[in-house]
Amino acid sequence: MTDKKHKAKAEIKQAETVGLPEEEAAVPVVALEEFEALAKQLEEAQVKGAEYLDGWQRSQAEFSNYKKRLEREQLGTAQLMRGAIISRFLPVMDDLQRALSNRPADEASQPWVGGIELIQRKLQAILDAEGVTRIEAEGKMFDPNFHEAISHEPSEAHESGQIIDVVQQAYMLGERVIRHAMVLESQ
Repeated sequence: MTDKKHKAKAEIKQAETVGLPEEEAAVPVVALEEFEALAKQLEEAQVKGAEYLDGWQRSQAEFSNYKKRLEREQLGTAQLMRGAIISRFLPVMDDLQRALSNRPADEASQPWVGGIELIQRKLQAILDAEGVTRIEAEGKMFDPNFHEAISHEPSEAHESGQIIDVVQQAYMLGERVIRHAMVLESQ
């Protein structure tokens, strides 16, 4: 044992022999200088503990922010990949729609026409399930966020900047445009 522990035990025994109550006898008596030194050590330890706690809390907050940022980036990357894959199927949808709109009248009842219609409906259902929506453009005002003008033509029936015709449909995935509409714009 150290000298301080021996001294404290001796003081407790001395207090017991003098006849002090048991609670007071259990409290060791220390010198004022030693008490002040211990109080100073305690205060320094509390300050250090507060600093460590603050640092730990900051680290936890930084880590939490890092995890949230990483999740957002992963979600954004996944959304970009989905958009890239889906945009590769949009020309197929365009071709199916062109084929159906240009089918000969005398062949409308043929089984192959029904097959193409079925394929087009299934593809549209898949796009709908993935959250892909068509951006309506015909008759709207030109907006470079959604439209790409491939020609500017004078038109008496349309205002300047109004879309005359849509050559290729535009689509969105969620809030992001995955393909702009190719349009003819009025001058």
